[in-house]
Amino acid sequence: MPITALYAALLALLFVLLSVRVIGLRRAVRIGLGDGGDTALLRRVRVHANFAEYVPLCLVLIALAESLRAPAVLLHAMGVLLLAARLSHAYGVSRQPETFRFRVAGMVGTLTVLGSAAALCLYAAARSGG
Repeated sequence: MPITALYAALLALLFVLLSVRVIGLRRAVRIGLGDGGDTALLRRVRVHANFAEYVPLCLVLIALAESLRAPAVLLHAMGVLLLAARLSHAYGVSRQPETFRFRVAGMVGTLTVLGSAAALCLYAAARSGG
């Protein structure tokens, strides 16, 4: 599954970056657990957690669609959109004051990938007799 592998690797690098941002701020403000009332830390933690909540299921669905021989152009479109959406969401939520349009664009893009990948899996499974 080379297409899924490509986007999984790129998204993993973004996840590492988000993790390092949380760790760095935790060290700077000396808060080991929770957010300690620090709004900047809360924002970084939520960006990181939101990524962890949505990206794995999106990647599983993209991988399943790829295994069902979905068109490569659709798989790449979903991968690019997911990466762009997660970058947009991270940027929007990380800002104080929050840049709401980037947050919304990120969530709309993520949910579009989630729904599209699910629909593609349903279609491909039905087409293959599953």
